[in-house]
Amino acid sequence: MSRYHSIVKLKFIIPSAISSSRPWLRSLAMAGLLACVSMPGLVAPVHAQSLPSLGDTEREALSPLMERKLGEQIMREIKRNRDYLSDAPLQEYLNNLGASLLTVRPEARGEAQYDFFFFAVRDPMLNAFALPGGFIGVHSALVLAAQNESELASVMAHEIGHVAQRHIARMLGKQKQDMLIPLAAMVLGALAISSSPDAGMAMIMGGQGLAIQRQLNFSREAEREADRVGLDIMREAGFETTGMINFFGRLQTASRNYSDNAPPYLRSHPMTTERIADIQARTRDLRYRQHVDSLDFPLIQARVKVLQDPSHQGLIDAASAFERQLQLKTRTAIVAGKYGLAVIALRQGNPAKAQSLLNDARAALNNGSPSSKSAVLSSLAIEIKLAAHQPREAVQEADAARAQFPISRGIALQYADALFAAGRYEDAATYLRDQTQLYRQEPQLYERLAKVYAALKMQAQQHLALAESYALNGSLSAALDQLSIARKAPDASFYDQSIIDAREREIKAQRLEEIRQEKEGYTG
Repeated sequence: MSRYHSIVKLKFIIPSAISSSRPWLRSLAMAGLLACVSMPGLVAPVHAQSLPSLGDTEREALSPLMERKLGEQIMREIKRNRDYLSDAPLQEYLNNLGASLLTVRPEARGEAQYDFFFFAVRDPMLNAFALPGGFIGVHSALVLAAQNESELASVMAHEIGHVAQRHIARMLGKQKQDMLIPLAAMVLGALAISSSPDAGMAMIMGGQGLAIQRQLNFSREAEREADRVGLDIMREAGFETTGMINFFGRLQTASRNYSDNAPPYLRSHPMTTERIADIQARTRDLRYRQHVDSLDFPLIQARVKVLQDPSHQGLIDAASAFERQLQLKTRTAIVAGKYGLAVIALRQGNPAKAQSLLNDARAALNNGSPSSKSAVLSSLAIEIKLAAHQPREAVQEADAARAQFPISRGIALQYADALFAAGRYEDAATYLRDQTQLYRQEPQLYERLAKVYAALKMQAQQHLALAESYALNGSLSAALDQLSIARKAPDASFYDQSIIDAREREIKAQRLEEIRQEKEGYTG
């Protein structure tokens, strides 16, 4: 059984006998709630049809607002799974890369102006997928397999295409229409059975088969559309269009054993050769544009190599790979190799060795370029100081990193951690309060703020902050419990009580709305 089996347990997902190596992905696909790059084998209809003009049918099936809420619910389940990679540098890199693609195509956010979120899951298959409402997941193996940033960008642009075209909502709308086909066939078959049982059963089975075939057809057309939209997005963003062609070639090699024998009409995705030919035809007359990979791309690949298998043997294997990488003697190989070894040393509880290796990586970088700014390297430097119990130095590193990368969310959280480790609780509280005003939807800020308030023995504020953290994570019952505790705290002021009352009303209303939606179902 797949290790993802426990990720998604949603009441609205319809079970299926369609084979897949990942039950949670299969379930989402069968419900029409997932759009992905490649699902080798005979896969259920994943999404549907063609061009961006959306009518009332799709809106009735799943409105943009409900699509977002549905995506948030699925994400809460995914985040609870051990293979969800909650790694700040990796998430920040993926979201920065995704933002660079969305900048050239802001209309992809749709009328609801989706705040896209890109994340990674630990998985050995080359794949990526889009959830409802702008949540896009990338498999760790895919990050490692990409030979340059354009290849990775091509996959992410493809998934953005699925979201921009609202394939999931349109699939649900089409499924509702196609339900009439087997229904009509059953009525006609029932009438025919009295005179010819065989003909009647054939009519019923034919209607069911036609509905399934129509869904497969729409799924393939949606893939073609996502390819076209994704190609335009990555080209406008300055990436090499050959990246999409090269990635599909690697995807074809990786999935050949699974899907080469499947007839084209039974596939949920077009044949890879067909997709490659289509992209080649569309890019034949385009002028070649070279994209220079960012420094963070090889660093993130090194980090993912460690995250892919964090076991003792996995770290040994990753270290051997980095040692071989150092033999290439190029600047990028040395910087990334030393960085990867530093991450391993830190995971093995040796911050001194990690610091030495990080110094080597920075020295190699400085010798090759006058600009050596890297948020990934700076983040590791702070992490090492904290692990070495050097809070003052950690604050200094974090201060310098904040000056270089003022919008980095990972470094902002590390700065708060460094202040807390240094015992500067008042400074940490002030900083985190300011951050929560700027970034109200980040539960990590409230978790840290609650920790700081606990150190300051501010009980009411501690539980208020925990309530906000739980609410943002979707645990509304737990949030209400925290508000109840805050209300009884001995230091709860009249002002605090007013805030508690207001938030309690809001969260109770939110909870009642969720219960109503669960009863009614997302598709009416």
